[in-house]
Amino acid sequence: MKNYILPLAIVLSGIEIVKAQDYETIHRKMIVVDGHNDVIITSVLPGLDISQRLRVNHTDIPRLIEGGIDVQVFAVWSDDKKWKSGAFKHANDQIDALEKVLNRNPDKIELAKNSDDIERITKNEKVAALIGIEGGNMIEANIDYLEALYHRGARYMTLTWNYNLSWATAAAQEFKTTSQDGKGLSSLGKDIVRKMNKLGMMVDLSHVGEKTFYDVLDVATKPVLVSHSNAYKLTPHFRNLKDAQLEALKKNGGVVGVNFYSGFLDKNYEKRVKKLYKKQFGLQGDYTLSASDQYGILSVENKHIADVPLSLLLDHIDYLVQKIGIDHVAIGSDYDGIESAPRGLEDVSKLPNLTKALLKRGYDQSDLEKLMGLNFLRILKENEN
Repeated sequence: MKNYILPLAIVLSGIEIVKAQDYETIHRKMIVVDGHNDVIITSVLPGLDISQRLRVNHTDIPRLIEGGIDVQVFAVWSDDKKWKSGAFKHANDQIDALEKVLNRNPDKIELAKNSDDIERITKNEKVAALIGIEGGNMIEANIDYLEALYHRGARYMTLTWNYNLSWATAAAQEFKTTSQDGKGLSSLGKDIVRKMNKLGMMVDLSHVGEKTFYDVLDVATKPVLVSHSNAYKLTPHFRNLKDAQLEALKKNGGVVGVNFYSGFLDKNYEKRVKKLYKKQFGLQGDYTLSASDQYGILSVENKHIADVPLSLLLDHIDYLVQKIGIDHVAIGSDYDGIESAPRGLEDVSKLPNLTKALLKRGYDQSDLEKLMGLNFLRILKENEN
């Protein structure tokens, strides 16, 4: 029997090596698109050089390349409370900062303004950078400002962040009351959606309230994007989509990008963080801090305990695919806009681990190509036409 043990072990080891090579090869051959990343606000504006590998945050150019990301959407974001005025300038300042990064790294990354640009840039083995405006407050209720941001390269706009605007209401506010008074799109909001459709700028419905969501679908003539949200049925958070919303999204031909945030994947995440914070700091802790701030000062060991397993992200992907079909699900990581991602997806360099895990779940290469990039690119192109 001993004569067979070693060869069998070698064979099994060989199988594992082949599997590892397969998922890496598949990942590298696909066009991989991440539909939402906040590295501008967390690293670029504070002066960190994302041309170099950083020891902090989730994103830099070396890790984007290592993660096999071909197309990265860079979010231009502002806190509505801080930027009640000057938000349009703040948006342009962020685009200026991104452009400086791109100009310093022309051999690695380039701004794309349409599908043809993406094809050309990725064929040249560079990362294609897209711009997404996260929060309609940045146009200051001015359609001319919307058009100006489009011409600077913005190819989607998330209509709201977590606060209501004069022309659209947000999920973070709408869910607080059952009354429909004052909810949804105003007449200006509807004009903004129509203008976005005319320009070829995707309407992004992450963060918007349910009434706003359905008002947009009544007006929109092109497929919409929900750039970074998950399934409410699995995690009942106001930022996730209910089944009826998912069905309406499918009818519209739109796409939902799965968010990696632990709090949108596991309803017990915040409770777990607070419990770990209390265990670590006891009466010395500052209990006025939010769960995300408490997480930030946890030990590495406790952060690992707080983070969710990758299986929960896969469960959300499975649910969305079963509910609305493989053609309507994409990736919108929210890296650098979140403090906690699933174990195994700690930063952008780890994205091949998602391909590996999806293969193990039974997704074939054609499925993966759609999930990891082609679905996003489809609605980008459909909005351009």
